[in-house]
Amino acid sequence: MDGVTKDPVGLVIGTDDAFALEFWVWVYPHAYLQLDDVVTVPIRLPDDREVRLHGIVDRVRSRYEGARFDSDAEAAREQRLPVGIANAAHVTVTRVEPEIFVAPFPGAAVYASEGATRDEALYFDKMRADRTAFCAGFARDGRPIYGNIEFLDGTRGAHMNISGISGVATKTSYALFLLYSLLNSDVLGAHAGNTRAVIFNVKGEDLLWLDKPNGKLDADARARYESMGLPVGPFTDVGIRAPVQKESGHMTPASDTRKEGVTAYAWPLAQFCRERLLKFLFADADNETSQLSFVVRLVEEWLADVRNIADPDEHGFVSVIGGSEIVTVRGFWDLVRAIEADITSIAPHAADGTRNAFIRRLYDAAQTTGHLIRAIPPREAEAHSIRVLEGRADGGNSRVTVVDIHALPDKAKRFVVGVVVKGIVEAKERIGSGRPLVFLVLDELNKYAPREGWSPIKEVILDIAERGRSLGVILVGAQQTASEIERRVTSNAAFRVAGRLDTAEASRGEYGFLTDAAKARASILKPGTMFLHQPEIPVPLLVQFPFPAWATRKDEVDRAAEASGPPLRPRKA
Repeated sequence: MDGVTKDPVGLVIGTDDAFALEFWVWVYPHAYLQLDDVVTVPIRLPDDREVRLHGIVDRVRSRYEGARFDSDAEAAREQRLPVGIANAAHVTVTRVEPEIFVAPFPGAAVYASEGATRDEALYFDKMRADRTAFCAGFARDGRPIYGNIEFLDGTRGAHMNISGISGVATKTSYALFLLYSLLNSDVLGAHAGNTRAVIFNVKGEDLLWLDKPNGKLDADARARYESMGLPVGPFTDVGIRAPVQKESGHMTPASDTRKEGVTAYAWPLAQFCRERLLKFLFADADNETSQLSFVVRLVEEWLADVRNIADPDEHGFVSVIGGSEIVTVRGFWDLVRAIEADITSIAPHAADGTRNAFIRRLYDAAQTTGHLIRAIPPREAEAHSIRVLEGRADGGNSRVTVVDIHALPDKAKRFVVGVVVKGIVEAKERIGSGRPLVFLVLDELNKYAPREGWSPIKEVILDIAERGRSLGVILVGAQQTASEIERRVTSNAAFRVAGRLDTAEASRGEYGFLTDAAKARASILKPGTMFLHQPEIPVPLLVQFPFPAWATRKDEVDRAAEASGPPLRPRKA
């Protein structure tokens, strides 16, 4: 049989029941099967038709045959008891061709799948024939594992969710490898050049170096990139945005390890008012039906009305029109005081306690986030904005945009994430098409879409989870524990990924896509190893991914490679 080992590795066991979707294999003494091996069992039916059952080994066992007691192990070792050693492997069926679901016959030969047969077992043959296959990693034997882009780009599904223990599961590293694979392959078709990605940097300044080559990349990692036809180098066309320094009167980025190539971001006062961004300063506020949310909506309407807030002047200052005099607002604190002065007339039907609570929270937000909302001259505002899709006069739209939020307080992080994501959704709605795609990579998703409560950010994330497929906004979310995420977010993710997991967490219902054996293994996975589940394949696949070809910190930057220019794409076989 083509695509399998010449000789069988074992036989279907007759002492254990064999089912159409699972069976045990007795492994020949001269051979072995290990976890994640792919096997094929060809059987011939009574009507002379041949059926191929493909499956993955998910359990292995070894035991004495002829022994009755545990202590017989000593007698057998000393050759005082005649026993035989039997090795067996449990196989979960992944595909049956043609689809005639019968149990494999006891004694049927079992072969290790290779080449085209392995591709058939894992549906890779169909993906490659349809040109929908992208490299999602590698098996432990170095052979590629593919994903189907149709379940990620909105054609038949969308979104990816990644879970795992912080610092061990390498969630962000895997998300970046997938993004790199997608952006440097042909799988996105004619829209590849216009595809955009937004990555929120939430830990350290690791992601501020994506556009620099990694000097610590070894030969094995290079070979893996080259085997998939991927260039060995950093991300290209990267725009890096860092928050403006809090105490600076100038638009200076607040980044410590890198200054060159980093642009400070902030929101002009007028934009904050016109686009009703106030709600994102209250992203951790009470639920939607609370009186506080009612006051927030009233203040947003008041700020958006040109009869109350005039258009900005050449300095970016806005004027509050009302009362007995016109007040010039030169910064966010001035705007807060103007709101406080008019809060009774803005929200006349709200209780005094609710208005006071609103003002207290507004002052608190000004302390943590106020520096991100400031007077910016209109001629300079565009250069410091975070615009992903719509054209900019300075040509500053990058294919990959890194938004640094790691050093911001939680309130400020929520504000930035909420406003940026809201802007992407609104831009896609104006375009009115699912293309080009926008990949949104967001770690610590539990902060923005928690299981309990309501917030404006959670509403936006939910909108993407449920409607992003048609909009072409693809959420690649990551968190330590999927059990803390709103169920509608995780349930709408077509791709599920799990790295190293706590044993108790792995037992939660959110990890139902993992087999019992995979749940047990999840507690001992090494960094760089994940379980990947996608709709076409009924069992999760163990995948590994190579060391990043891009720098993840300053001391990894390969200055010599950087000076020589971008890498060439390997020639495809």
